Amino acid sequence: MTTAQAIKFDQVGGPEVLRLSPVDLPAPGAGEARVKHTAIGLNFIDVYHRTGLYPVPMPSGLGVEGAGVVEAIGPGVTDVKPGDRVAYAGGPLGAYATARIMPADRLVPLPATLKERDAAAMMLQGMTVAYLIRHSFKVEKGMTVLFHAAAGGVGLLACQWLSAIGATVIGTVGSEEKAALARKHGCHHTILYRQENVAEKVRALTKGAGVPVVYDSVGKDTWEGSLDSLSPRGMMVSFGNASGPVPPVNLGILSQKGSLYVTRPTLYHYTSTRETLRETANALFDVVATGKVKIEIHQTYALAEAARAHQDLEGRKTTGSTVILP
Repeated sequence: MTTAQAIKFDQVGGPEVLRLSPVDLPAPGAGEARVKHTAIGLNFIDVYHRTGLYPVPMPSGLGVEGAGVVEAIGPGVTDVKPGDRVAYAGGPLGAYATARIMPADRLVPLPATLKERDAAAMMLQGMTVAYLIRHSFKVEKGMTVLFHAAAGGVGLLACQWLSAIGATVIGTVGSEEKAALARKHGCHHTILYRQENVAEKVRALTKGAGVPVVYDSVGKDTWEGSLDSLSPRGMMVSFGNASGPVPPVNLGILSQKGSLYVTRPTLYHYTSTRETLRETANALFDVVATGKVKIEIHQTYALAEAARAHQDLEGRKTTGSTVILP
């Protein structure tokens, strides 16, 4: 038995429900590995779990992304071995911890050139970008796309990756400072969504044509503007709810606005097998290794500061990637 420290919560609510507690870790069982964390990723899905937007059984741990070193493995494990540097995104909640037990087949060995802190900052967001622009809708050179929250963690990675493909990126942001940050990372045109009409600006930038795809992690507040930004038969990729869930929709609106498509994907379904997980992670590792996508950690918090990290994330005080250090 090994003792670790972990963030737990036994009721949904604000950041104040999070508490740091000791936990006993048993020896890894069949197909499992014990990972000692060196860095933990902070993501908006953590807020969804904490607030109950995505319900989880109580009491619960928190966090879906981390990196560290394998300390021990259980029977039948062949994917990793003790001493391996690994990272993961997804799987059971519980990344906010100094160490944890994980299904070994969800751990991805890290290339020697990649730092564990960078891996924790990029696995969820980077693999999200990978499946969004390579599979949910395959973006090709010459296309123009709209990406909401372009200065966020996913947004900054997406701007770089899309620009490297040769796409033109229109990004929405909340301030001039965030607009400058997005442009620095490959966003070609920025829209201040608090001051400008997003759909009108997109139409102006595309000479009235609209865009073939919109990537929207904001949800309720951007739904209408996203649909109105699409070209006929365009694809609306709704992959988050930062402003709240999209309300019930009359599907007839999709025909009225141009025979549109809508998808609500998740990383899990695009990396559900060991093969698709490794393929997606390797695509991310490759584009980072080339320098076309740079990982920038703009904020760090101690594990005991998890509540403050959530306050800053929800208050839109963070940019780029954030990691929690155990």
